[in-house]
Amino acid sequence: MFEVTADTNIYISALIFAGLPRQFLREAEAGRFRLAISDALLEELRRILRAKFAWSDEHIAEAVTQLLGCAVRVEPTERLDVIRDDPDDNRVLECAVAAGSRFIVTGDSDLLRLGSYAGIRILKVADFLDLIEGPAL
Repeated sequence: MFEVTADTNIYISALIFAGLPRQFLREAEAGRFRLAISDALLEELRRILRAKFAWSDEHIAEAVTQLLGCAVRVEPTERLDVIRDDPDDNRVLECAVAAGSRFIVTGDSDLLRLGSYAGIRILKVADFLDLIEGPAL
């Protein structure tokens, strides 16, 4: 089993819009890989669901509980400053490094431009799903 860190935009898309991000989450729930998530990413998720989508605290708590059912909570020990234009993106990198993730799945252009960080491949959700459908990793 290998670790994967998802950006909050993947979780938002899975919860709100479905499509490939929802399929990604279902693959995690099925045990195809282990998701890693940090408190910083959970807090960003809560903030966005509340501010942009007007979710109630109860609905947010249900979504977080669902995510934690298929994710491992990690506590990053180092603070990174790799992407200066969007410091929140650094929280994704911190989580992935702390978890020992093999992949970061995101729709964020700043992260995707990196291509990889510390040996961690950074992919769009469609590319990641294609990868896990192929030969064994």
